[in-house]
Amino acid sequence: MDDQLTPEDRELRALLGEAHTIAVVGLSSRPGRPSFEVATYLQDHGYRIVPVNPNEDAVLGEPAYVSLLDIPRDRSIDVVDVFRRASETPDVARDAVAIGAKVLWLQEGIVSDEAAAIATAGGLDVIMGVCIKHVRERLMGEDLT
Repeated sequence: MDDQLTPEDRELRALLGEAHTIAVVGLSSRPGRPSFEVATYLQDHGYRIVPVNPNEDAVLGEPAYVSLLDIPRDRSIDVVDVFRRASETPDVARDAVAIGAKVLWLQEGIVSDEAAAIATAGGLDVIMGVCIKHVRERLMGEDLT
């Protein structure tokens, strides 16, 4: 199993530039949690966040959904950003394919060859093992401190 799967910078730049709506699976409403910090950053930089967490009603002013399959069909999801254990990601990948997402992004430290294979077979781009916030900061030349 690879430690990460990351496309070339120009592909990442295009992907992040074309994305508008990001479903964050495992998003917590607790400040200080990595999912909250990343989602706040993304929202602050113009992305629409769709929280997916059965234990939340709303996060960052957006209604939360139990699963990707519960998101209204009229809401197009560009990226599914995942903060769940690697063992849970194949099911998330199946759901990402089912809702027509374009990208499955497994956060830093989360790697699943099975989830990657499911998503790839379903036509999604896959990025895993790296943080979407850190990648965007690096690509945009933002101060990382």
